[in-house]
Amino acid sequence: MPGLSDRKIEIVRHLVESAPDKVVGGLQNALAAASGDSVLAGVRRLVEGEVADRRLRNAVLSPVAPLFVADGSDPERLVFPARVLSLIWRALKATAPEEVLKAERTLVDYRADETSTEPFDILVVAAADGLREREQRDFAAAAELADQCRKGGAELLLSCLALSPIVREATLRLPEWISRTTDERAAAARVAYKDAVAISDDAGPRFFDMLAAQLAERWTILRIVSAVMDRPTEHYLAASELSVFATRVMDEIDKNLLKVVHLDLDGGPQAGRDAGATVELITLQIAEMENAIELGREGGWGGRVQKQKKGLAAVVEGRLRELEKVIGQALPSQTVRVARMMKSLPRLTGEPDAKAVARAITLLTFIESVRTSANYGGFASTRAKVVEKTGETLDDYVEEALALIREGVVEDPETGRAFLHVAADCAALLREPRAGDVIRRRATAALGAAQAEAAAAAE
Repeated sequence: MPGLSDRKIEIVRHLVESAPDKVVGGLQNALAAASGDSVLAGVRRLVEGEVADRRLRNAVLSPVAPLFVADGSDPERLVFPARVLSLIWRALKATAPEEVLKAERTLVDYRADETSTEPFDILVVAAADGLREREQRDFAAAAELADQCRKGGAELLLSCLALSPIVREATLRLPEWISRTTDERAAAARVAYKDAVAISDDAGPRFFDMLAAQLAERWTILRIVSAVMDRPTEHYLAASELSVFATRVMDEIDKNLLKVVHLDLDGGPQAGRDAGATVELITLQIAEMENAIELGREGGWGGRVQKQKKGLAAVVEGRLRELEKVIGQALPSQTVRVARMMKSLPRLTGEPDAKAVARAITLLTFIESVRTSANYGGFASTRAKVVEKTGETLDDYVEEALALIREGVVEDPETGRAFLHVAADCAALLREPRAGDVIRRRATAALGAAQAEAAAAAE
């Protein structure tokens, strides 16, 4: 079959060039899976060429590339519109094609810490010159777009480009600086910081912002700030230009706490997992503050962090206290008179309430997800008590339900088994998957025995 027409290929080219890196990478994988389709051959070549071009672009401009995010409208981060990066790169290819070719050749056999990055740095300087002069069309458009994003955006971007050689070198050290701070590594971080402020007195925060953009978790930049400042007291850091990195972490903790508070039990298991992951993130962020800074006992940052820690425990414990009610709605019971006593027995009539069951699974998923963060989060004791009590409640429910099925007093044994399967799903989350499997097997055995007895009675 013939491939796409030139006009359609050009449309695809425009779409691909405008797409984020992640989308282009996903498209490349999808097209690779359809490598035998000749109709898509032209599109596949186009996408592969775009991926290679972006790989070169991101290598050359690696110190600043992570700063270009969406429309660049985040006021709390040092970011620029993603379109600016595309314009700068297109301008470099138009104005410095030989230098781009040299950079491409360098990238072929590039070895971190071994290969000279001079070809990359030359292009960074060329990009800065082009943005400053604004003579070439794409450079002018990039500078104008940066200015539209924020006041003095183009000048701010130029200051980032000026720091690029230092940031490029420091980025190679980031994994070891983040993993474990030693005297040697702290000294290297201080040297990089001094080199940055030697370029400009106000370059310190910008240097750390650029490094933070290279990290999977931006807030871990506080470790390097702490290393450079030799684990400062909160008062010393608060009075410095680097205080913003601590306040950002505390602000993010407050935002994350709200996410846990607003956990929607109708959101399904993924909502529970997401909220559990947020709880773990909060504990890590609090630990980061406590390890990186010498916090005061009362008031100030120390008081705020302690309040956040107590707030986290209170929020999670509040969710834990909801479990009894939520489980009761998913596995309803009724009070009946047995001899001279009133006893609570499973109400095995009608089908399980799907909404109530989903809410129970969501909450149990959340409770399971916070297991590893319970100790540091300050709610381990409450969690252990709730899990133990709920486990006993489930055990009693299962035994009573099985007895009712075996005795043949359940109007529809299949309904009884449906409720036992709900109990199995709950037990699997509360304890381990095997606990749920055991309940399901016992439910099947009880149902089989009840059916056999009913058949024998009919004969």
